[in-house]
Amino acid sequence: MTQLQVVQTLPIAGKLGLASAAGAARATASRERASEVRWEVRARVASAFFDLYRAERSIEIALGTRRLMEDIAATAEAMYRVGEAVQADVLKARVEVARMTEEITAMRAMRLVSLARLGGLLDQPMDSSTPPAILPAFPAALPVADDLARSASTSRPMVRAGTADLAAADADARRAAREIWPDLELGLQYAERGSPTGTDRMGSLMIGASIPVFARSRQLRMREEAGAMRAMAAADLTAMRAETRARVGESYVGWTRARNLASLYRTTVLPQAGAAVTASLAAYRVGRVNLMTLIDNQVTVNRYAQELAALEAAEGMALADLEMLLGRPLYDPNTGHVLPGGER
Repeated sequence: MTQLQVVQTLPIAGKLGLASAAGAARATASRERASEVRWEVRARVASAFFDLYRAERSIEIALGTRRLMEDIAATAEAMYRVGEAVQADVLKARVEVARMTEEITAMRAMRLVSLARLGGLLDQPMDSSTPPAILPAFPAALPVADDLARSASTSRPMVRAGTADLAAADADARRAAREIWPDLELGLQYAERGSPTGTDRMGSLMIGASIPVFARSRQLRMREEAGAMRAMAAADLTAMRAETRARVGESYVGWTRARNLASLYRTTVLPQAGAAVTASLAAYRVGRVNLMTLIDNQVTVNRYAQELAALEAAEGMALADLEMLLGRPLYDPNTGHVLPGGER
């Protein structure tokens, strides 16, 4: 006898719909995690870019400082030739020029390292011929930290992924609670066999149900497991939101500090330090201050300029971190304007 049998299980009590909802929620969570990875890579690219900007700005500052040191050395030599300075001043000035040359060499090597890192993240070849990095226009103000934290606690892709995971776990828990309900089974059977009078054909319809005989050790344990998974998903989501709010606060403080200090350096510290160098150079030429005072003042200007470049880079990195936590661009780098959705 040749037989063909087809059996289909039909879940009842909405179990099929809950399984579909759980699958859709997990697909959403996967998409959100992929988005989170993109924003993380974007933040790493921004970090490498601002490291490159800092290295190039440091080289530019050091070259300017070396030119001033060479002018100071030339002044010391001219004064030594007419007997108004000692040879030790000339030697000290030349040593400072050599020290600045050494620093420039190290900074150029750091620039190549930054270029290699940025090129690796972008998967693009970069070398010493790559054009210099240009600092974008930073926003003058941002929404308050509390507003950004509230927005990030719902808009960050990783938080949205956690929300989708919780929805999937909730659907699984509801489905596990209904596993105790028997599932229907429908079956069709066709058979045929040869006989002296011809071929005998037979068909039958089967209707059955699965009985949860071992419910205590299977269905009830599945219910407990699903409840525990839901509790874990809820705890993970709560932890992710708390971490996001904390990181927004840290990045906001870092941005505020870098912006305020950079403004102070541009408007007060560097102009005053430059004026001190100018006054010291004029006083040295008439023998009112020694060379070490002049050099110390110039080294101070160099240090402040380097710190300003570091603050500008830190401001850009903090903004990139905020954008990663928000899951969206926060400002237009061409104008510095806060984009819609990020305004107060």
